[in-house]
Formats: sequence, structure tokens, C-alpha cells
Amino acid sequence: MAHDKPGDLRRALRRGTRWSHVRRVIGIAFVALVAYLIYHALRGIDWAQVWQALKRYNAATLLPVTGLACVSFALHASFDILGRRYTGHHLSTPRVMRIAFIAYIFNLNLGAMVGGLGVRLRLYSRANVSGSQVAGIYTMAIITNWTGYMLLAGCVLAAMPPALPKEWGVTPWMLRALGLLMLACGLLYWLACAKARTRSIRFRKRVFKLPGFRFALLQTALSVTNWIVLASIINLLLPKEVTLWQSLAALLVGAVAGALAHIPAGIGVLESVFVVVLRPVAPEHLVVAALIAYRALYYLLPMVIASSMYAWMELRGAPAAGQADRA
Repeated sequence: MAHDKPGDLRRALRRGTRWSHVRRVIGIAFVALVAYLIYHALRGIDWAQVWQALKRYNAATLLPVTGLACVSFALHASFDILGRRYTGHHLSTPRVMRIAFIAYIFNLNLGAMVGGLGVRLRLYSRANVSGSQVAGIYTMAIITNWTGYMLLAGCVLAAMPPALPKEWGVTPWMLRALGLLMLACGLLYWLACAKARTRSIRFRKRVFKLPGFRFALLQTALSVTNWIVLASIINLLLPKEVTLWQSLAALLVGAVAGALAHIPAGIGVLESVFVVVLRPVAPEHLVVAALIAYRALYYLLPMVIASSMYAWMELRGAPAAGQADRA
């Protein structure tokens, strides 16, 4: 038996290497498919008309959009306030909101590992918050965001699914079934928070402690409100013929498509979904112009601000332990 162990180990390593190669090939093929779908959806866009549409935006449109963007940033930053309550750390609300804003903007532009987790870990640890607490804050932010998404998207897809191109192979009844499944997942989380006898759930080496039912309701309320605000931002930039419901449906489909595609900032994915979903009600160049304006106001400009704030917090250095709570 002792002679078999090295051979078993080598075979296991070879299987692991082969599987990693298979996963890499599947990932590349999926990205190539997404790139093709983006090209297919956007190939007929008249970019000169897009530029003309962008130049027609004025302060009467952009100021309300900017205001709603600030509301969305505050709502998303409040996820970390829930994380403070969940983990029990004692940083002040203004400091938590600053860290959460910076992490969220980096997450939007650079991805979850850099922004969602990496920036949080860096800034919270400098304020004497433990690594396990940072992991709890990050986990709570993810669960808050996607629990609200599941319930809202479930309602939208089950009640009135958007019409997708036939070549996508996704029929309305499939979207309705997906919507019902999402609703079930969201309601199951509520039920677990309300009734579960065992409050700890082990996932691999991590343990997640279920919050209470009222906490779960607050998570859902904040997340659902944020998704609706996001849809309202885009809807203000779109032609008046597009309803808020249509913008919300396109956003919810685009959000999960962007998450699955693993393309930084979901560039091209969200635009393609909006063009396809809104094609019956709005000209394509106006839809693309609206999404470019949205990215400029919600991604790029905040990235400049968040980068400046991050640099300022780094230059300040780590506060003393006695000052961290007051910062």
C-alpha cells in the first residue's frame, strides 16, 4: 500500500491538471461566444448617430441622473453598515460609508476580487478590523445585493418576461420558470432566517451564520430599492417611449449576463442586452448612447473620485487603534 501512494498522488495531480485545462478551454470558449453575441447585437449601430445623441444630453437630464447615482451609491454603501451590525466591529458610519463606496466603485470597474474584497481588506484592516470580520462584511454585501436581485428579478421574469431573440434559444416560459426559481431562492433565504434551528451553515472551510428575519427583510428592502434606482437612472437617459418596467427587465437580465460573462465591468454585455430587449420600442443608437452616458456617470467619473479618495486614505496612513473608531 505504501508503494501505491506516490502513484495515486501523481494520477490525482494529472487529473487535476487535465481538469484545469478543460475549465480554461471552456472559459475561453464562453468568452468567445459572448464576444460574438456582443458583435452580432451591436454590428449595425450607427456610431455617428450615437455621438449626436450623446451631444443632445443636457443639464435637465444629467442632474437628476447624477442625483439618483448618489442615492444608489449611498444605498450600496449601506450594505456595509449591515455588515458592521453583522460582524460587530465599531468603525464609525462615515468611515464605513467611505470604504464601502471606494470598494463598490473599484468592484464595478475592476472586478470583485480587486474591489469587492481586496480594497475592503486593505482599508478595513488598516482600521484594525480583523480579516474574519472583513470576510463577513463582504459576504453580507454579496448576499444583500443578490437576495434583493433574486426576489425582484423573480417577480419581473415571472410576471412579464422580456422578449429575447429566437437565436438565443430562451423562450418566455423558460424565463418565467427561471423567475419562479429565483423567487423560491429568495423566499427560502427569508424562511431560513426566520425558522432555521441551526443558525450556522458550513460551506467548505467557512461558516456563515444566518441573520434574523428582520435583518433579512432590511437586506431585501435596501437591495430592491437600489436595483430600482439603477433602472431609473438608465430610464432617464433613454427615450420617453421606454418604460421603467422595460428598463428594469433589461437591467436585471444584463446584470446576470455580465456576471456570468466575467468581462471587466460587463463592457458590451449590458449594452447588447439593452439593444436586444428594447429594439421594438427604441432606436438602437439612442439605447447605446444612453448606456455610454450611464457608464460615464456611474462608472468612470466615480472611479476618478474613488481613486482619489483611496489615495488620500493611503497617504493618511493607518490611524492609531484609539482613533479608528472616531475616524
